Amino acid sequence: MLDTIKDILSSADHVVALTGAGVSTASGIPDFRSSEGLWSEDKSREELMSRDFFDQNPEEFWHHYKSIFKLKLLQNYGPNAVHRFLLDLEKKGKRVDVVTQNVDGLHTAAGNGNVLEYHGTLKTATCPDCYKTYPLEKILSEDVPTCTCGSIPKPDVVLFGDMIQYHEEAERLVRKADVTLVLGTSLSVMPFNMLPMAAGGVKILINNQPTDKDYMFDYYIHDDLSEVVAYLNRKE
Repeated sequence: MLDTIKDILSSADHVVALTGAGVSTASGIPDFRSSEGLWSEDKSREELMSRDFFDQNPEEFWHHYKSIFKLKLLQNYGPNAVHRFLLDLEKKGKRVDVVTQNVDGLHTAAGNGNVLEYHGTLKTATCPDCYKTYPLEKILSEDVPTCTCGSIPKPDVVLFGDMIQYHEEAERLVRKADVTLVLGTSLSVMPFNMLPMAAGGVKILINNQPTDKDYMFDYYIHDDLSEVVAYLNRKE
C-alpha cells in the first residue's frame, strides 16, 4: 500500500495535508489530549482556557495559560521529518496546503508555504482593543503581557468558546485537492474531523492507531508516522 500511496502523491499536483498532534510529538511536544498530554492533568483546564475566563479574569488566565502550554519550552522545539516531508513535496513543484490543528508554529518554521493554523498559534498574542500583535518574546518577558494601549492581549490560539475562523477556507481547499493527506490525528475534535468528508480527491490517513473516521478514507495506515514518511520520501 505504501508504494501505491507514493505513486498517488507523485502524480498529484495539489495536496492538502491535515495535520494533528502526532506530527508535533515527533518533535517532543506532548499531545495535549492524550493520557500523558497537557490537558489530562486537570479537567478544569477547559474552563481555565475558555474565552469567558479570559474576558473575566485576564491576569489569572495568563498565569494558567503559560503553565498549561509550557510556553518557556516552546522555543526549544524544532521541525521534524514530517514537516520536512511536506516541504519536500513543495520542492517537487506541487501545491501543498497545510491545515493544522497544531498551535506550535512548526510548519511555518519548517518553511511550509501555505499554512492554515486552524486552532491558532501559541507564537503570538493580539490586543482585543487596538489589535496590535506581539511575538512570543514579549509574551514571555512579562508575567502578564500588557499592550502599549494598556489592555491585556489575548493569545492567538482558539480558546474554548471561540469561533473557528478558518473552517470554510479549509473545506474549500480539500474540495479542490487531488489528494487530502491526513497525518497524525485521531480525528476526534469537531469540526476539524469532518474535513475529510468534504474532500473531493483521494483521501489518505496515516496515524499511529485506528480512528473512528477510517471509513472515510481510500487508504489508511496505522503505523509510526515518521517511519512512514521516511519511506514515502525515499528516492528510488
